Amino acid sequence: MTTEPILKGRGLVKRYGRVTALDRCDFELYPGEILAVIGDNGAGKSTLIKAISGAVVPEEGEIYLDGQQVLFQSPIEARAAGIETVYQTLAMSPALSIADNMFMGRELRKPGVMGKVFKKLDRPAMEKFARQKLSELGLMTIQNIRQPVETLSGGQRQGVAVARAAAFGSKVIILDEPTAALGVKESRRVLELIQDVKARGIPIILISHNMPHVFEVADRIHIHRLGRRLTVIKPGDYAMSDAVAFMTGAKEPEKEAA
Repeated sequence: MTTEPILKGRGLVKRYGRVTALDRCDFELYPGEILAVIGDNGAGKSTLIKAISGAVVPEEGEIYLDGQQVLFQSPIEARAAGIETVYQTLAMSPALSIADNMFMGRELRKPGVMGKVFKKLDRPAMEKFARQKLSELGLMTIQNIRQPVETLSGGQRQGVAVARAAAFGSKVIILDEPTAALGVKESRRVLELIQDVKARGIPIILISHNMPHVFEVADRIHIHRLGRRLTVIKPGDYAMSDAVAFMTGAKEPEKEAA
């Protein structure tokens, strides 16, 4: 890679008692790419993502965003810097509408006295924005922006979560197992959504156990093992079986790829 990473970590360390979840881990995400992060259960990839998204604070090491060192103390700080995370649980309120979920924690208030003094929400503006963002990503099957999220299918809910991240994630979007609980058809739509987001120039970190999905959409694959980066491979250079072998320790990479 000739360009500078938009997001990188150097020597990240995080311990939980006697367990070292991150052991001097390095990480790079380049502009406009989809970087898949794979690893066996307990490898430390979730802790790595939490460190990047502000959910945990590493004890050692540095994180750089756009070349500037950052130290996020919370996910709110990471969001303010332009890093949006879509967790496997989606972090949505089922009883609230699609628009309310899109703006949860950053609601728009009406201009003037009604918004400043009486804290009245500007629902028409939020609904218009939500509809626009869903349309941009081709989520046309959602007819009513006011319908509760609990009435949507699994694929539609994932679509709303991705649209929310794309709407507010100006720098980086992190997707944690986005197709884990979906069927074949809905998984296909989510993969298309991921490609649509990439086409808009937003780099994506994709955490997934689904090797066919990883090899289909990722530009590079970060293989995490025993708390650190083992290697980074390109899907075109290796088979899925190689990636699984590296991940589980059955096979060692010859050298670290770019």
